[in-house]
Amino acid sequence: MLMGLALAGCAVGPNYRRPDAPAVDRFTPSALPASTVSADAVNGDAQRFLRGRDVPQRWWTAFGNQELDRRVHQALAHSPSIAAAQASLRQAQENARAAGGARLPAVDAGAGATREKLSAAQSGAGRVVGPYTLYNASVSVGYTLDLFGGVRRGIEAQEALSDVQRAQLDSTYLTLAGNVVTASLLEASLREQIRATEQIVKMQRDSLDIAEKQRKIGAKSLSDTLAVRAQLATTQATLPPLRARLAATRNRLATYLGVPPAQLEAAPLTLDAVRLPRDIPVSLPSKLVDQRPDIQAASAQLHAASAQVGVATAAMLPQITLSGSAGSQTLSAGDLFSAGTGAWSVGLNLTQPLFHGGELLHKKRAAQAGLDKARADWQQTVLVAFQNVADALQALQYDAQTLAAQATAEQAASQRLALTREQYRLGATGYLDLLDAERSLQQARINLIQARAARLSDTAALYTALGGGWRGDDSTMSPAATASSAAPAVAN
Repeated sequence: MLMGLALAGCAVGPNYRRPDAPAVDRFTPSALPASTVSADAVNGDAQRFLRGRDVPQRWWTAFGNQELDRRVHQALAHSPSIAAAQASLRQAQENARAAGGARLPAVDAGAGATREKLSAAQSGAGRVVGPYTLYNASVSVGYTLDLFGGVRRGIEAQEALSDVQRAQLDSTYLTLAGNVVTASLLEASLREQIRATEQIVKMQRDSLDIAEKQRKIGAKSLSDTLAVRAQLATTQATLPPLRARLAATRNRLATYLGVPPAQLEAAPLTLDAVRLPRDIPVSLPSKLVDQRPDIQAASAQLHAASAQVGVATAAMLPQITLSGSAGSQTLSAGDLFSAGTGAWSVGLNLTQPLFHGGELLHKKRAAQAGLDKARADWQQTVLVAFQNVADALQALQYDAQTLAAQATAEQAASQRLALTREQYRLGATGYLDLLDAERSLQQARINLIQARAARLSDTAALYTALGGGWRGDDSTMSPAATASSAAPAVAN
């Protein structure tokens, strides 16, 4: 017992230590500019990069749209993916609590009755004994001394797996919020593209009516009329794919919100009603490792793999088990616990594995290989996280440049169409020039809408790539706080 108590503080296997994050002070190959360029368009303001600032927890509110806020909150409250992640967390927490029971002795009570008859040979008295009934009642206690920390490492592994599920719940919240915002912005973009295309269709119909009238009076040829009709049909053909994408986007949005597509109730969202965040917080690379849920999940998985090495190592070492029991045995149920019926036992069992066909050795090697894999997975997760942030940061810079160019192109195309129409009215140009000007304006408007939506979507992508603030100082306000508050603490 003294030896066991002396060794109780020791645990075989490696003590967990999270690997160091990449030693870098920025995400992109070159330093970030102070801000992006601005554009002469809606949502064309320059965006400032605030290095070292924390990401706001409810980052989607930075877009300043109540309908968008409502959608995100509905998704977080009603999505089955959240419910599944919460249930997985509860399951992991209960498994960790169950593993913790191994710290204490196991106490069991038992009672029974056995009907027996002994032959002359069995009785030892040379005659048949019985039949008779033997009644018994007892309490037994068993306890395995955790000499080498195998039990503690097993508990540590289960608690680490609980941390994995907690981080995955945070990741589910973050991913779902990002998906709702992205789908909502795509929905608004498609609505704007459809509206712009319908305006072009209206203009081309008006042009076709004029061309038909002029052909009837001999002012225009049939080829000019056919060219206008062909252009109108081509433009109309772009509408069904846009409407199909809009329908599919709304169906996907309904899934995010936790309702069937037929029950989706979402007010139309327009790009003009969504504000572009001007001040963009950019966390330090060292902070990203602490706040990205997927990195936290990989860290906890690495912790569990580390503890499993200790479990496998302890299985190869001596096991000491203490046992004891006390009870009563009698031939009459009414005599249980009466004088002279008591029975007890105390035992100590030492087991040292000697030969298991290499089973224990290979299990230990497998656990070590699992630790190597978990470490490599952690490194890969960190690299992908840094890549996500770098992609989003660079996308925002190029999005601003694209929006500025598309805004200039749209203005030029609009002016060209107005000039070409006047020239056509005066007879100074033909239908083909007019159709080309209309086609250029149509494409310029579509491109401008897409550039605006891309800038908003990539801003949301940066917020999610930075971890969305779920691990910030105000984490008690996060939707995950309620589910994680009852989680057992992890023993390092």
